[in-house]
Amino acid sequence: MAGKDCVKVAVRVRPFNKREREAGSRCVVSMSGNAITIQDPRNPHTRRTFTFDYAFWSHSGFIRNRDGLFVAEEPGGRYADQGSVFNDLGQGILENALQGYNATLLAYGQTGSGKSYSMVGYGPNKGLVPTLCERLFRAVKANQESCQCQMLFSMLEIYNEQVIDLLSKGARSPAGLRVREDQQRGFYVEGLRRVPCDSAEQVEQLMEQGTRTRTTAATHINANSSRSHMLISAQLKQIFTEENITKQSNINLVDLAGSERQRCSGLEADRLKEGTAINVSLTTLGNVISSLADAALGKKVVHIPYRDSVLTKLLQSALGGNSRTVMIATLSPSDICYEESLSTLRYAERAKRIQNKAVVNESPTERLVKELKAENVKLLLRLSRLGQDGRKTEEESKELRRLLTHNEMQIKAIQTLWEHHLQEALKDWETQYATITQERRMMQMHPYILNINEDPQLSGVVKLFIQEGDWDIGLSEGTSRTITIKGLGIQERHAVFTNEDRRVSITPVSGAKLMVNGLPITYRTELQHLDRLILGSSSTYLFVGFPCERGAEDWSRYDYDYFQSELAAAAGIHIPTLCEEQSPAGEPSVGLAQTDPSLLAVFYDYIKLIPMVTEANQMSQELNKGVEFKLEIKNLAMSDCRGRDLEKDIAVRVTSLENKQVWMWSKVKFVNRKFLMEEVYQQQVGSGGGQGAERQPLPRDRDPFWDPLEPLHLGSAHLWLQSLAFRIPLEEQVEVLGPEGTEEAILQAQLLPCSPMGLPLGEEDILIDPTELLGKRLDFQLFLEQCCGLRWLKEAKNRGVQIGFRVYDCPQTFYTPAVWHNVNPLLEHRLHFSAMRTSQDLLNYLQSSALVLELWGLQEGCADMVSSMEGLRMTPEGSFIIDKASAPDPSVLESPGCVSDLRSSMRALHQDLEQLRSANAALRKENNTLREQLNRGSESAGRGRPERRGSLRPSCDAELARALKVFYHSMTSVRAQLQRLRRHRPSEEADLLGLRLFVDEQSRLLRDFGEQLEESVTALKQDVAAIVRRKRERSGIWS
Repeated sequence: MAGKDCVKVAVRVRPFNKREREAGSRCVVSMSGNAITIQDPRNPHTRRTFTFDYAFWSHSGFIRNRDGLFVAEEPGGRYADQGSVFNDLGQGILENALQGYNATLLAYGQTGSGKSYSMVGYGPNKGLVPTLCERLFRAVKANQESCQCQMLFSMLEIYNEQVIDLLSKGARSPAGLRVREDQQRGFYVEGLRRVPCDSAEQVEQLMEQGTRTRTTAATHINANSSRSHMLISAQLKQIFTEENITKQSNINLVDLAGSERQRCSGLEADRLKEGTAINVSLTTLGNVISSLADAALGKKVVHIPYRDSVLTKLLQSALGGNSRTVMIATLSPSDICYEESLSTLRYAERAKRIQNKAVVNESPTERLVKELKAENVKLLLRLSRLGQDGRKTEEESKELRRLLTHNEMQIKAIQTLWEHHLQEALKDWETQYATITQERRMMQMHPYILNINEDPQLSGVVKLFIQEGDWDIGLSEGTSRTITIKGLGIQERHAVFTNEDRRVSITPVSGAKLMVNGLPITYRTELQHLDRLILGSSSTYLFVGFPCERGAEDWSRYDYDYFQSELAAAAGIHIPTLCEEQSPAGEPSVGLAQTDPSLLAVFYDYIKLIPMVTEANQMSQELNKGVEFKLEIKNLAMSDCRGRDLEKDIAVRVTSLENKQVWMWSKVKFVNRKFLMEEVYQQQVGSGGGQGAERQPLPRDRDPFWDPLEPLHLGSAHLWLQSLAFRIPLEEQVEVLGPEGTEEAILQAQLLPCSPMGLPLGEEDILIDPTELLGKRLDFQLFLEQCCGLRWLKEAKNRGVQIGFRVYDCPQTFYTPAVWHNVNPLLEHRLHFSAMRTSQDLLNYLQSSALVLELWGLQEGCADMVSSMEGLRMTPEGSFIIDKASAPDPSVLESPGCVSDLRSSMRALHQDLEQLRSANAALRKENNTLREQLNRGSESAGRGRPERRGSLRPSCDAELARALKVFYHSMTSVRAQLQRLRRHRPSEEADLLGLRLFVDEQSRLLRDFGEQLEESVTALKQDVAAIVRRKRERSGIWS
C-alpha cells in the first residue's frame, strides 16, 4: 500500500558572483541549522525566517584544492560542497530508484543563482546529475550477477510550450514534439528519443550532445536558456532472475526556468495578455504547487491545473502522484537580489507541503513476457492432449502451432530489442567520440571563435575554426569555405574571416552588423587574442588566437555580462557615471563598494536589456513594423518634491519612425512585449519563408509592437516654495529637465501671496519670522505664464503639452489646458489656494519643499488630461483649500457645485474693490503731500527745539523686510547660475582644444558666480548696516 511522502525541500546559498563582488554587495541571507533568515537591505529590522528539510551554506568558508575541487577551509566547516549536497539529496534519489520508486529532483531559482551548478556542475565539481549516474552504474555493476539492468536516457527542453528533443538525430519540427496521454503510462512525449546506456561515460557524452543541441536551438529560434526548462529522464529497469521480479523506476531531473520571469509577469498590467506562452509552464507550476499545498492543509481544492501546461503534464506524477520528489531552491545572498531570493523562499515553502503517494513499479514488458510464456505452456499442453485422445485434426494443429510460433517470436523480439538498441547507441557514441577527438586536435592547430551565452553552462559549447585563407561566415551553407551560424540579424553572407601570415582579420559585408570589443566596425579589422565579437543582434563570440598566443589568462572573466558592459560603456553608461549623478554637487563620487544597491540593480538591468532591445529593433526591421526601441535611465527623483538623492529606473522609449509617435514602456512591460514579439516573429519569419515574404497583417489589438497613445511624461521642474513662508512674491524661470537630464523647456511661473479675494499683498505684509503664519490664514496664487523652447514640439509640430502638479495634501492633480502646435505656448493658467489655519506641517512643507511641475506631452489621437474635482474643498471665495489637517469650520466651505454662483458674485466684488483701491491710492497720495507740507512747516517753526518723540518715522522692520526681499531675489539668480555650473560638462567627443575651451568657459562661469554671490552678500550687509545706523541715530535724537 502506498504511503504519503511530503516533497523534500532543500535550499542552497551560493557565493557572490563576479559582478556582485565588484559592486561590493552585502550578504542579506543567514543560516542556522535548517533555518534560513533573509533581511531587507532597505530596512534591516525587517527579517523573514524559513525552515526546510535541508539547508546548504555554500556562500563562504571554502578553498580550491589541488584537484580543482571546492572544499571547506577547515575540516568540519559549514561549507557545503557538491559531495555534501549529493549525500543528502542524490543518495536518497539513488536508493529510491534502486528500490523501484519513481524519483524526481526539481531545481528552482533565479537565473544565475546556481541551479545549473548544483544540477550539472562545472569541471571537476560534478553536480547531482553526473554523480547520480556514476553511482547508479556503480551499484548496477556490483549486482550484475543477480540482476540485469537496462537504462534508457532522454533529454528534452520546453521553450514557449514547445518540446524540443535534445538528443534527436533528425531535423527539428517547427511545432516541436507532441505530448500525449495514455491510460497506463499517463502523459508522455510522442517520438522522444530514448537512448540505451550501460556506462556513466555514455550518459556524460549524451549530456554534452544535448547541451550542444540546446545551444544551437537557442540561437536558431532566438531563445534564451533562462526562459526554458530542461528535463532529463532516466528509465531504470532491473530484472531479478532468481526472484523472478522486475522493478522499474523513472528518474526525472528538472532544471526549471529562471524564477524572475514568474515574478515580473505580475508586476504591471498590460493591454496584452501577460506572460505569454513562455511563462505559462512556470506560472502553472506555481498554481499546481499552491493547489496541492492547500489540499495538504485540508482546504477544499476543486481543480489542480496539471493540464494547463506542458511542464505540469510531464511532472504530474512528481507532484502529488507516484513519485518521491526533492526540490532544491538556489539563492543569491546579495542585497541586489533580495526580492528574487525572498520570492524563491516563499515558493519553496509552499512546495514542502505537497504530499505524494509513491509505490514500487512493475514493468509491463516483463509482465507481458510472463503472460506469453504461460500461454505457450497452455498451448503445448493442449497439443499433447489432442495427440493422446486421437482427436487431433490437421487444421486445429496448424492453428495451435502458429500461435505457439508467434508467441515465441514475440518473446525473442522483446528480449533482443534491448541488445539491438544498445548496439546502435554504441555506434553513435563511437561516432561522437571521433568528432570530439577531431575537435580537440583542431583546437591545437587553428584559431577559432567560441560562443558566449547568458547561461554559463551553454558557453564554450560551439567552436568555429578559422583555417588558412578566406572564410565567409553567415547563414549560407553553399560552399565548402563557409562558416555557418544562425541568429537574429545574421545575413546570408555576413562577414569574411581572413587567416594569412598567422594573422586573423574580419571584414563585415555591407549592411552587416558587427562589433568588436563593444564598438561597431565597418572595415577590415585585425583580431587579437581574446577579442570580443558580436555578430548580428546578439550572437556573441570570443576570439581565441593561435596556440602560441594563448597564455595562462583567465578566460572565464569574458562572460556574457562582460560583453554587455562593454556595450553600455560605449554608450556612456557605467557605474562611476551613475555614482557621480547620485553624489551631491561638490562631493566626490562614492566608491564602487559603497554604491547604492538600487543603482547597481539599475545598471545590471540596463546591461541585461541591451541585447533584448537590439533584438527587438531587428525584429521590428525584419517585420517592417517601423518602430525603434531605445533604452533610457529615468531619474525618479525628478518627481520628488524634496529633490532627494537621485533614484533611477530603466525605461524603453518606443518611437514610430513614420509619424514620430512616442511611447514610454517600463522595463517589465517591455520584457513582456519582447516575448510576444518573439512569438510573432517565429510565426511570420521563422516558419513563413524569410524577410521578404508576404505576411498576413496582425490586428492592432494583438500587435505587440503597437499601443494606444497616452500622455507622455517629458520632464519635471521644481518651483521652491520657501518665499511663501515669508509672504514674498516669487517670479522665476525654471528649467524642465527630462529623465536623462536634458532640458525639455523653460517654464515661467509666479508664486503670489494674496488676500482671500485674490488681491496681491504689499511690502508691509512681508514676514520676518515665518512662525507668525501659524494659526493664520494663508492665501497664494500659482500663475503659470508661458512655456518656452519646447523640445517636444521641435521634433514634431503636431503635438501638444500640458502641465500637471499637486499641491501639499490635495488628493487630485491639477492640469493646465492643453496647448498645441506651438514651441513657445502661452499658458496663462492661474489657481488660488488657501490654508485656513496654517499648521506647523504646512509651514515645514513650504520651507523645505518644491512644487513639482510635470510636463506632459500630447500626440494626435491622445486624450487631454483633465483635473478631477473629487475630494477637493473650496472656500466661498472660490479658492482650493490645502492643509486639511487644520480644517476650518465646515460652514465656511462650499462644494464645487456652488462655485459658479460664488465666482459671479466674486467678479462683482472685484470690480467694486478695484474702484475702492483706485480711490484709496489717490487719497494716500494726497495724504502724503499734506504730511510733507506739515513736516516742512513744523521744521521752520520749531527749529532748534528737540522733536517730540511721537513724530512719524519709517518702520525699521519694514526696511529690514525690504532688504531681505532684495537679497532673496538676488539669491534666486545666484542659484540659477549654480545650476548652470552643475550641468556644464565637456562633450564626450571633445579633443584637447575642446577641453581647453571648456576650462575657459567654466572659469568664466565660476567668476560670474563668485561676483554675483559677493554682490548679493555685500548689498545685504550694507542695507543692514544702514538700517542699524538709522535706528541708532533716531534713538539718540528721541531719547
